[in-house]
Amino acid sequence: MDLLARARDLLAAHPVVDGHNDLPWALREQAGYDLDRLDIAADQSDRLHTDIPRLRAGGVGGQFWSVYVSVELAGADAVTATLEQIDVVHRMTERYPDDLVLALTADDLEKARAQGRVASLMGAEGGHSIDGSLAVLRAFHALGVRYMTLTHNTNTAWADSATDEPAAGGLTAFGEEVVREMNRLGMLVDLSHVSPDTMRAALRVAEAPVLFSHSSARAVCDHVRNVPDDVLAQLPANGGVAMATFVPKFILPAAIEWTAAADANMRAHGLHPLDTTPAGMAVQRAYEAEHPRPAATAATVADHLDHMREVAGVDHVGIGGDFDGTAFTPDGLADVAGYPNLIAELLRRGWSDADLAKLTWHNAVRVLREAEAAAAAIQAVRGPSAMVQPAG
Repeated sequence: MDLLARARDLLAAHPVVDGHNDLPWALREQAGYDLDRLDIAADQSDRLHTDIPRLRAGGVGGQFWSVYVSVELAGADAVTATLEQIDVVHRMTERYPDDLVLALTADDLEKARAQGRVASLMGAEGGHSIDGSLAVLRAFHALGVRYMTLTHNTNTAWADSATDEPAAGGLTAFGEEVVREMNRLGMLVDLSHVSPDTMRAALRVAEAPVLFSHSSARAVCDHVRNVPDDVLAQLPANGGVAMATFVPKFILPAAIEWTAAADANMRAHGLHPLDTTPAGMAVQRAYEAEHPRPAATAATVADHLDHMREVAGVDHVGIGGDFDGTAFTPDGLADVAGYPNLIAELLRRGWSDADLAKLTWHNAVRVLREAEAAAAAIQAVRGPSAMVQPAG
């Protein structure tokens, strides 16, 4: 049997739980959340990285849909937009019940797998979404959000981002309380996008496993969005999982400089660098035609996973593609149908079926289950936090 056929067989038994997909934001930007205008039951490969036929082809069994909102939205506007993102995930699962099902727990993931449906979880990308309110955090959890990324590309008032100037030195006292309250709720603390000092502070405070929903290894590609080895080495004691991303500028050193120039070109056209609408992609493709980009491949991602497995251990690695949140993807991983290509590459490198099953399925299910158990223990000794973010 060839490696690709073996990969597909493995994924049929142990499907991918992907840590991060930005389809909800793409639905906002491209269709104003109108699911009639952008029907993911049909092939949408001309507009999106994601649709149901390709999720099936890729062997996806669980997806954390990012309920991301731009950092350009602040305060109540950010809260409202996050609620709209949550709403569209609920509506997606209601519209496509034969294929998608809302999942809130590890048991829900296992049940969805048994039913042959894609378990749909939610992760809020950026602490600005809660507007400094632990009550809003609790409300998001009640609506089904199961992780929150502490920052996006800029600092919050209580946590430092990897791509902003340090201000808090990691986490403020309120930031530490956010982590504790997330642990009490059973909401995974997502450390993608945060600074290394924020990672270390969160690991120091955490009473439950953490998550990196879409970050790769800094030792392999020295980008600030990646995870340093000393942090990866702390995951076994914490129980957390680092999910390697596919974004070329985070995984391929040669792509970093190229992407900076492509981003500048987008801004020169009056567009946000993360604009993946058809208009935005037209500008990106025109730039790419004149300035060929360095191509990442499935092997590039595998290099990161090899290193992450070596440093953190096979029980602490996963996959977080960031599809529909990036303009460019690696060769062989163009969309959500591509996961078998990555698994085939790892088989070629000697990864065992048991290790691959941990990578794709078991580690994600375990980390969610352990967060649930930690929450039950914490709730037995303390109630909801009444701490308020300091003014200013």
